[in-house]
Amino acid sequence: MAVQLDDAVKTTAPPLGTGGAPPARRGPRRPRAARGAPYLLLLPALAATAVFLGWPMVRNLLLSFQNLNMKELIQHLTDWRGIGNYQEILGSEQFWRVTVRTLVFTAVNVVLIMVIGVLIGLLLARLGTKMRLTLSVALVLAWAMPVIAATTVFQWLFDSRFGVVNWLLDKLGWHSMADYDWVGTQLSTFFVITVLIVWQSLPFVALNLYAATTTIPKELYEAARMDGAGTWQVFTSVTFPFLKPFFLATTFLEVIWVFKAFPQVFAINEGGPDRLTETLPLYAFTEGVGNLHFGMGAAISLLTILVLLAMTAYYLRLTIKQEQQEENEL
Repeated sequence: MAVQLDDAVKTTAPPLGTGGAPPARRGPRRPRAARGAPYLLLLPALAATAVFLGWPMVRNLLLSFQNLNMKELIQHLTDWRGIGNYQEILGSEQFWRVTVRTLVFTAVNVVLIMVIGVLIGLLLARLGTKMRLTLSVALVLAWAMPVIAATTVFQWLFDSRFGVVNWLLDKLGWHSMADYDWVGTQLSTFFVITVLIVWQSLPFVALNLYAATTTIPKELYEAARMDGAGTWQVFTSVTFPFLKPFFLATTFLEVIWVFKAFPQVFAINEGGPDRLTETLPLYAFTEGVGNLHFGMGAAISLLTILVLLAMTAYYLRLTIKQEQQEENEL
């Protein structure tokens, strides 16, 4: 009987070096076709990107090295110019003036959008249910309005003869603004465009910020108030640290959206007066389509993309640095 028990223990004991645990069983190996399924699912998106984005970019790159005007289009000629278009553009004072103007225009709009959008988002978080729903519906309606339709409305609002803005200012006692031409000077034209772009961008920032505030635990606000923190201290110590990734991502998206804004600038005054409100997208369109210098317009558009890529690289650098700081703090 003792011999039989010893034999039973030997046959049921786990192998040495396993710590008393039974050997792990390996699951069935996935076939190669199953391992490649995720990549097959990506193929339609990659193919659509290559067709609708990749090929136009390649075509635009080829055009930027050509001297393509009306003569070449009619006679179907290909006049290669090399980097001559880029040399002419980079040596032009007009290009650098437009670039600086675009950067300043983008910075002013993004700052206004983020500040006002954050304030509206925080207001949504503090309102009651009915008022929050009313304000949210108004923001969604403003956001859903087509760009050209909104631009047409603003053209009517700021019209010099029949505009509501001039009529209202005149009724308030500012009689010199009764027939004021809002698109007659560079500053006033940019003012109208800025009001339009900020109005169109606020819903995106405000609604996203409100959605982000709902993820912050209420216990943190209660603890901060118990410690005697005021409204500003609660925002800087509780709200802002939680929403910092949101601020970075939303600011970056707004920079791209404002930087490439074309319909608003073109429809308000076509870059006037005297091309003083041209931004880089409109400058590329004017040189390419307006002046029939298609090679030059293609080169300007590619330089515009390079400026955006530089801004994207700077944003990614800030994001990576922030993540590294958070990891070091942990």
